[in-house]
Amino acid sequence: MLTVYRRHSSDCEQRSRRYSKACSCPLWIEGTVEGEYIRRSLKARSWTRAQQLARELEEGGRRITVKDAIKSFTADAKARNLKAESIVKYTRLLARLQTFADENNKSILSDFDVDLMRRFRESWKVQNYTALKELERLRTFFRFAVSSDWIAKNPVQTIKSPRVQDPPTMPFTRDEFKRVIDACADYPNSRNAVRLKALTMLLRYSGLRITDAVCLERRRIKNGVLSLTTAKTGTHVRIPLPPACIAALEAIDSGNEYFFWSGFGTRKAAVGDYQRAFKKLYELAKIENGHAHRWRDTFAVELLLAGTPIERVSAFLGHQSIKVTERHYSPWNKARQDQAEQDARRAWSGDEMAG
Repeated sequence: MLTVYRRHSSDCEQRSRRYSKACSCPLWIEGTVEGEYIRRSLKARSWTRAQQLARELEEGGRRITVKDAIKSFTADAKARNLKAESIVKYTRLLARLQTFADENNKSILSDFDVDLMRRFRESWKVQNYTALKELERLRTFFRFAVSSDWIAKNPVQTIKSPRVQDPPTMPFTRDEFKRVIDACADYPNSRNAVRLKALTMLLRYSGLRITDAVCLERRRIKNGVLSLTTAKTGTHVRIPLPPACIAALEAIDSGNEYFFWSGFGTRKAAVGDYQRAFKKLYELAKIENGHAHRWRDTFAVELLLAGTPIERVSAFLGHQSIKVTERHYSPWNKARQDQAEQDARRAWSGDEMAG
């Protein structure tokens, strides 16, 4: 049984441990639950709230450890068939949470309050959009804990999201594109050079993420049109490819159902191999800050500068929402820029002082 009592400060007029009115001294709890002796602060000053916490402790609902909570959450994520990449991100974040809990001697999940979670966030080295996504994952974990009746409220819910300052999307220029293609001829391994050229062309003219491109099946291209369901969002896309891209792909003699992947080993390992090869290729082409996602940016920006409506660009990219496309590519939307200029011209067209 647990007993709630007050620990009065030295300057408090009250002395009774059971005094429940007109005193704001902190409330503690003492007693035994399932053979375990407990004596600690409830971090509460309301007698009613303290009694509620005592009942929850006696019922055992709030005594789950951080380790067990993480284990249950991970098992549930796998049971819901979350993507492997998502589970890896949750696992990494929660591993850091476990380390933080150990360093601060907090083994019980209910010990985590808002102040402690702010301290945990301060320990992160990530920032901007990455920090925002990490905070969203942390909220999801504690929301799971609330729904499981392990804790009364989500200690991360009231923590404000970080201010995101995403740098503008920077596509490859047409000159850089040419330099990369030319550099393929200087790549040390001629067989890999053919593959890198074809993969570069595919990334540039399809806008695919590198995982989708590396693991592309031959059957996905018919009559010059690429058709597939993206791995990340599950969105179906159809994209016509130019003759030069088709020719580069047909030049690959892989001998299996994929253009670039052997079909053996993991997709992640295959993508890693090509990312390392691209790093060498960018060095040969004297391209700074080269990475595969910039080809996706190039594909999107070239469409927008050609006047393609952003709704269609969003469909080509396989985005689940046009808001995602707008967040990354609105500055390059030629149609909107032209419309804004026309609006500004109309605003001063009748102004005599405008000349």
